[in-house]
Amino acid sequence: MKKIRITISLIFIFLISFSPIFSQKKSSKEAQKIIQNLEARSQEYGDMAHKIWEFAELGYLETKSSGLLQSHLEKEGFTVKTGVAEIPTAFVAEYGSGHPIIGILAEYDALPGISQAAEPERKEIEKGGSGHACGHHLFGTGSVAAAVEVKDWLKRTGTKGTIRLYGTPAEEGGAGKVYMVRAGLLDDVDAVLHWHPGSGNGASAASSLANKSAKFRFYGKASHAASSPQRGRSALDAVEAMNYMSNMMREHIPMESRMHYVITSGGEAPNVVPAYAEVFYYVRHPEMQEVRKLFDRLVKTAEGAAIGTETKMEYEVIHGVYNLLPNETLSEVMYKNLQTVGGVEYTKEEEEFAKKIIATFNREGLAPSDAKEILPYTVSNRGKGGSTDVGDVSWMVPTAGMRSATWVPGTGAHSWQAVAAGGTDIGTKGMMVASKTITLTAIDLFKNPKLCETAKKELTEKRGKDFKYEAMLGDREPPLNYRQ
Repeated sequence: MKKIRITISLIFIFLISFSPIFSQKKSSKEAQKIIQNLEARSQEYGDMAHKIWEFAELGYLETKSSGLLQSHLEKEGFTVKTGVAEIPTAFVAEYGSGHPIIGILAEYDALPGISQAAEPERKEIEKGGSGHACGHHLFGTGSVAAAVEVKDWLKRTGTKGTIRLYGTPAEEGGAGKVYMVRAGLLDDVDAVLHWHPGSGNGASAASSLANKSAKFRFYGKASHAASSPQRGRSALDAVEAMNYMSNMMREHIPMESRMHYVITSGGEAPNVVPAYAEVFYYVRHPEMQEVRKLFDRLVKTAEGAAIGTETKMEYEVIHGVYNLLPNETLSEVMYKNLQTVGGVEYTKEEEEFAKKIIATFNREGLAPSDAKEILPYTVSNRGKGGSTDVGDVSWMVPTAGMRSATWVPGTGAHSWQAVAAGGTDIGTKGMMVASKTITLTAIDLFKNPKLCETAKKELTEKRGKDFKYEAMLGDREPPLNYRQ
């Protein structure tokens, strides 16, 4: 019995030592060299990210941001195709030849109404202006840095394969990647790597919420609201009737669902019956098929509102994205590399900045030192929280992602605190953690192409043999003016 216990213990120690998830071995000299190469260029990439932070361009309008990244990639020897998928600010940059083809995603759009200086208190740069409250200035730049370093490694080692950087606009409600998937731009890719800014460091195999959005437009009849109200038919009444019915509908939808809206147009003056009104809706759920059903029910509330108010209704689908399909094969490799890279170390000045940001949260248990930690590896096939157009990519190509601490611990996305930290060296340090991790992961895939084969097999099993891709936004063209 004692020998059996000793044998089991030895097996356990062996597994812990050599598992790609739990290994704590010292990284190879090659890995350390790559990390050093990227660190040596951190100031250069930090400056690039800060320029995009200052541009703060909204979805499909990222002309300067996209152009800056393209220019750098061309200078580094990549072949760049721009204006792909009928999107002026989308591009594909490529280096190398043959398989495996490893794709890296890059985003660079900002959010409206969240302008903020790089300071630890609320301070708008421009009232009502745009800001990088989701850190996509870091996302785009960090991914470019990784692609360039992988290119240098391919060239230095003579390894066969192709590194491909996808410049993907309008993630925030514009679903830029969906149009790129629909156009077949990822059909030949063996694996896709991505990351996202965050308040901690992790590389778990996690899902997200599927999402579909639309603008519902109502057309009525204008009239004097006091002298001849009987002649008017209020488009605003229709919007309010739709909102009332959809809010009642919440009681009768799956518990994990989300529906939210904003009235984007509601009339011009109280004494004029509004002839036009518009409301913008998002519908979310962990499963894309459930989102389709919920959206169809939402359309019925709009149709009912139009009938009841004697107005005309039309709607335009703005975007639709799948839930992320996590790939454990790739995620395990990425997590191992994140452990090698480590988290974010603050200077004393950065610690003080972080403490002031944390003080605005009114939450206990947060500390600047949390940015150094690596979150435990987990697997979650059911999404919660936000949505991303990476979801569509993940159903077509084996995909793995990670987050790094570009923001102060405890910071939520789409907040002024995220904009503030993203405009400092805190953001740059987190960005370089991601860049190093993605670089090492891509190199592992080039060195061991069988990992891509295993990841593809996992994808096929998870999505089912009868899966056929159909974009949730249908055959509509990219909504290039959705932010205007």
